[in-house]
Amino acid sequence: MGDKAAGNIILTGFSYTGKTKVGHEVAKKLGWKFFDTDEEIVRLSGKPIAEIFARDGEDRFRELETKVLERICQGTKLVISTGGGAIMNKANRRLMMDSGVIVCLEAKPATIYKRMLKDAEDPTNKEVRPLLSGQEPLKRIEWLKQFRQPYYSQADWTVHTDNLTLEEVADEVILGWRYGNRGRAELPVLPDSRETEAPYCEQSGAACVVTTATESYPVFVGWGFLEQLGRRMRNAGLWGRAHIISDNGVFPLYGERVKKILEASDFVVDSFVIPHGERSKSFETAVGIYDWLVANRAERSDNIVALGGGVVGDLAGFVAATFVRGMPLVQVPTSLIGMVDSSIGGKVGVNHSRGKNLIGAFYQPRLVVADTQALATLPYRELTSGWAEVIKHAMIRDANLLETLERKVGGLLKLEGGITSEVVARSAVIKAKIVSEDEKERSIRIILNYGHTIAHALEAATDYERFLHGEAVSIGMMGAAMISRQMGLVFQELVDRQQNLLRRFGLPVTCTDIDMERLLQAVELDKKVAGKKVRWVLLSAVGQPVIRDNVPQETAAGVIQKLIHSSPLTGEAR
Repeated sequence: MGDKAAGNIILTGFSYTGKTKVGHEVAKKLGWKFFDTDEEIVRLSGKPIAEIFARDGEDRFRELETKVLERICQGTKLVISTGGGAIMNKANRRLMMDSGVIVCLEAKPATIYKRMLKDAEDPTNKEVRPLLSGQEPLKRIEWLKQFRQPYYSQADWTVHTDNLTLEEVADEVILGWRYGNRGRAELPVLPDSRETEAPYCEQSGAACVVTTATESYPVFVGWGFLEQLGRRMRNAGLWGRAHIISDNGVFPLYGERVKKILEASDFVVDSFVIPHGERSKSFETAVGIYDWLVANRAERSDNIVALGGGVVGDLAGFVAATFVRGMPLVQVPTSLIGMVDSSIGGKVGVNHSRGKNLIGAFYQPRLVVADTQALATLPYRELTSGWAEVIKHAMIRDANLLETLERKVGGLLKLEGGITSEVVARSAVIKAKIVSEDEKERSIRIILNYGHTIAHALEAATDYERFLHGEAVSIGMMGAAMISRQMGLVFQELVDRQQNLLRRFGLPVTCTDIDMERLLQAVELDKKVAGKKVRWVLLSAVGQPVIRDNVPQETAAGVIQKLIHSSPLTGEAR
């Protein structure tokens, strides 16, 4: 190792311990150059850090972090401020140790929390602060800081910043730089945190991370992932009591197993089981759950665990959002629709007799754990229904995924583990990216409603008893494609391609015996209506959705008439 007195000063420590401000001050006092690795990552990638996490994942961010460190650490007489998690990577630690004196800036969790709150009050600072979102942010800070502490302790010098001025902290850093190399022998480097069973590694291994203005949370997708549930919840800073909400189709299969998994992670567990099916997604059922939570003296720091399909996830999420003004929510989807769609994005709610999901809210979960092995226990019709949402994601966003679906129909229908987990994860990533861009459906998120205008109307017109959601979406997608063709947006080839794929997955593309008048009334009540105009999500090509509010009523009615009378889905190309 070289002479550290002539090397660099590398600042590490938790967020809001002052690394950037102190780094600038130290560099000014020494006449050195200052680098902030996070700023360099943004410059290198051309994206804000929150966007890198949301779109590319934590692994990509860590790759960029190491690349930036490798370049910067080649210089000398530099003050380098590193991200709060950089030191957890073994390669990064070696780079820091070889480059100069590592100085850790410390602060108590309460001090960090106070500084975060003060920064959040600044209206000019638009940065997403995931640690401040959700329930018990101080507890989350304590958990994450506790896990990182063994790595921070590898620093050559530590400065406690709680009660020091900026100049005092800078002077202490320089003092540490002067003395940091005294008698310093070659030290071993701790193993990488991913090589051990870390008690807190919130996003490692996630298929994607959803980052919105109110929350940031990982989505885990994989075969056998249910066993990770307790550890993942503790990693997310959750503790105490876990109230499982499930239905009488799922709970007999997984209820006791999940209970034991959570108890092994020191959660106190109880459960509430609702009847299976869409009719349970009602305000009356929600009131029953409220009564149960009151009787069990549930508190705001308790956790709601939604174990089941889309109905359970929506209902349990609605309860979590509204009981005691909000409880931590964990989504554990067991259906395909739940895994790729309803568990991601925070849409929660209950149905009204005149429309689906008319009563609800946007309420993000703390994490999503999707075990694709659970799909093997789904009834055939429910599994088939779920493929509609996967196909929808491909049609609106990913031509490559559409080709994969067309090539791998056989393996997917057999639920072959590798390809199934891959496709489910890719579909979940699509949903996560769109939600991260538009949490409250004010812009791009509306494209996720491709096929849903007719689908929701079909469900409402049949009292939620006849169609599974994916079945209605499949028919609705055909309606949207046909309207797209009649509006001159696409060729018949695209309509046929979609129809063929839906049929190969066993999904319906038409239906019969529907009350046409009631169906059209339900379309007019759709949540996407604006200014009394229905906003249709249509296609101009695969992966290129468009929003139109100028579809003539007679055009929409004519397409719907064909759909519900099983007319051939053909017509002239544009």
